[in-house]
Amino acid sequence: MSRPDTAVLLVALVEYPLDQPEAARQYEDDVLDLLEQHGGHLERRLRSTDGWTEVHLIRFASRAGWEAFRADPQRRALRAALGDAAPVGRVIEVRDL
Repeated sequence: MSRPDTAVLLVALVEYPLDQPEAARQYEDDVLDLLEQHGGHLERRLRSTDGWTEVHLIRFASRAGWEAFRADPQRRALRAALGDAAPVGRVIEVRDL
């Protein structure tokens, strides 16, 4: 179990909707710009060869930063504004081996 004051490493798998991929990509750009406000850092951003999925490797300095990012009102407003055009994501906490 992680301590609340330790760094958090995440992998985010993000799938873009078929009908509005550019709006979803802009959303991801905007949301990733918010990371630093919460002690987060995008270590890698990869896109699938078909262009419909991204993989993000993100590190937060603390669990509190990760939780603050998830609750960020600006992030939530950006997502709400997209509605059905918002990308579908899955976030997995990982650790270095």
